[in-house]
Order: sequence, then structure tokens, then C-alpha cells
Amino acid sequence: MTDREDDRDHRFSEGEGFEDPYDEFDLDPPELNVDPSKVDPVDSRVLTDTLDTRNVDQDAVEASELLDVGLNYMQINRHEQATEAFERTARFAEDDRIAQEAWVNKGVAHAELEEYDEAIGAHREALRIDGESEHAATAETNLAYALWEFGETAQALEHAERAVEIDERFAEGWFNRAFFLSERGLAEEALHCIDNAIRLGLRNAKVLEEKAEILEELGEYDEAEEVAEEANELLEEAEQRMVEDRKEMQGHTPPGVDGQGGRQQDGADITDPGRASDRDDEWEFE
Repeated sequence: MTDREDDRDHRFSEGEGFEDPYDEFDLDPPELNVDPSKVDPVDSRVLTDTLDTRNVDQDAVEASELLDVGLNYMQINRHEQATEAFERTARFAEDDRIAQEAWVNKGVAHAELEEYDEAIGAHREALRIDGESEHAATAETNLAYALWEFGETAQALEHAERAVEIDERFAEGWFNRAFFLSERGLAEEALHCIDNAIRLGLRNAKVLEEKAEILEELGEYDEAEEVAEEANELLEEAEQRMVEDRKEMQGHTPPGVDGQGGRQQDGADITDPGRASDRDDEWEFE
């Protein structure tokens, strides 16, 4: 008798059987008993738990609204939920522009979680959709940041350069390119790039601190000191505005402050290159 015949003759356990009566198996997906459009995206994870391509008619989902759900999650630092919302947005979106925007923001959320491999994949997917669109430059610069953190420094610089080739007026792209060039010891080229970023309106404490460091590398110590002082002044102004905002929220408005305008920090909280969402009306650049 062969081994195969032995296997066929093996008597498997019959188990204890089912009680009588027993509930039948049900392989159908559960009913969607929650209207996603009526769910508060900030206070509940119900969208993540109930929205699924298996049980939701695509016509019943507004991709742009689901994109906003992900952005709301980002604003309250719930980045894991944001990645899920952005992925679902990309799946449901019939408009390539919205799908691309979702992939870009998904990459940003993964970077916030320090999941750089996933971030790289998301930005590459965004670029696969369209490498020349309005979101392509943002995808390239965020891809550069993720690659840098992942240890792929040469590729990072290539994509930073690609970002400004796509959109030469993309200030954040010029700043990122300056950062990468400076890190590789190419201070003169870095200075040219950061000056471009400043001319295009990206003038805040982080950018000026970076410029001061580049000037020091070039031996321009007097100018570096002047720029560093300006950076400190902007940082102090931003901190003062934060204090005033906090007092306003607590109902203690300082004299002479109307609580209306002039409250944005002008990007003074930038901490890392490349972390740019593609939504100008939300959080364009950290």
C-alpha cells in the first residue's frame, strides 16, 4: 500500500456535530444600517467600520466628502483612521483628480505615522495616475521626503528636483530641494533654491533658520546672523499669537484684540521638509 493510499484511508475526526436546531452559516455581508453622510467624521469611527465596497453602492458615496473625512482626521492627529479614509476615497473616486489627491494625502498620513514604505507607495500611486497634474508636484516633494527618511537619499533629491520641474512656482518644492542639497554639502545650489522659495512667498522661521545654516556653511557669517535673528523674531511672534489664541479660546481676550484676523502662524511650525497635504484650504505644509 502506498503512502497516498494510507492518506486516503485516514479517518478524520468527525467532531461533536451541531446541536439541533442550529443556526445556518451566513456568508452575506452585514447590512449597512448607518447613513455615512450623517456621521460625524471627527467623533466616530463608524465610517471606517461600515463603508466597504462589498456592501455600499458606489453611487451612494460622495468621494469628495469622504476625502474631507480623512482631512478632518488629520487635523486631530488620528492618522491611522485618515489613511483608511483616503484609501477608500481613492477606491470610490471616479474622478482621477480626487483619487490622486487622496493618494497624496494618504502618503502624508503614513509619513506622520513614520510608515515611510507605505508613504512611498501611496505617492507613487498618485504619480501613476498623472505625473503632470496639479497634484503631481506635491506628490513628488512628499515622495522625496519619504524616500529621504527611508534612507534613499539619492532618489529623494531626484524627486525633489522633479517637483520644481513640474511646477517652478512651487515654493515648498524649492525649500525641500534646498534642504536635500544642503544635507549633501551642496551649499551654493541650496542657497539658490531657498532664495527661490522665499521669493515665492515661503518666508517663515523654519525657512530662515535653514537659510542661516546654509550661509554659515558658505562662510557668510554676518548675513547668517542677520537671517537667524529674523527667524527668531518670527518665531517669537508666532508664539505670541498662540498665547493670544489660547486666551481667546478661554474667554480672556486681551485688550485691543478683536479676535478676527491675523491669527495664522504663517507656517512657522514647519518641522520637516516635504510634509505637504495637497489641500490648500486645510494644512498645506507643516
